[in-house]
Amino acid sequence: MVKTILQKEGFRQIITAADCSQSRQSFKEEKPDCVILDVSLPDGDGFTLLRELRTESPVPVLFLSARDEDQARLLGLGLGADDYITKPFLPLELVLRIKAILSRTYFPLDKGGDNRSRFYLGETEIDLDSGVVMRADGEQYTLTAKEFALLEKLHENAGKIVTIDSLCHTAWGENIYRYENTLMVHMRRLREKVEPDPSAPRYLLTVRGLGYKLDGAKDSK
Repeated sequence: MVKTILQKEGFRQIITAADCSQSRQSFKEEKPDCVILDVSLPDGDGFTLLRELRTESPVPVLFLSARDEDQARLLGLGLGADDYITKPFLPLELVLRIKAILSRTYFPLDKGGDNRSRFYLGETEIDLDSGVVMRADGEQYTLTAKEFALLEKLHENAGKIVTIDSLCHTAWGENIYRYENTLMVHMRRLREKVEPDPSAPRYLLTVRGLGYKLDGAKDSK
């Protein structure tokens, strides 16, 4: 059904897989631009499969699952999924969310100037042009589409408070409803990539009751 929906919207290269085993093989052979993943699979679960995929690629992933519990949704997003839709769903909503993910990942708006550039948080270098975080110890991380959108928004407003509502709109194109906890998950994962000690952040700060602030960012020379 999902394949038929996407084909009607103009998507041409759609690869389907019935279980984890087929998914792993197809992923290695086809190298897809986006993955739509269910949680309940015949030979495993989508959460475990996502962990495996994330070791190989930062490809955007959208969960499409019958599991509507907040814990399942937050777990999926916490593992690095870019979005999570529950069944039953509106076909148009699925299409719009996929297009939004693909647009943010592969065709981000070029805002000119220094909005998308290299900058430092302490000794950690962030390259927004490539979406890569380079640590002083040599570790390198690739930002997911949502992490990129959030960090770019914060960098554009470096030193200023960016409200929760504004960040939710940036990442999901919607208002704050149902997304505040999801935002917290993405910010925690972002801190794991850019902060020396994620549990005691120095640069990506929480402003209680208001939002977040990027502090101490220095442009690359």
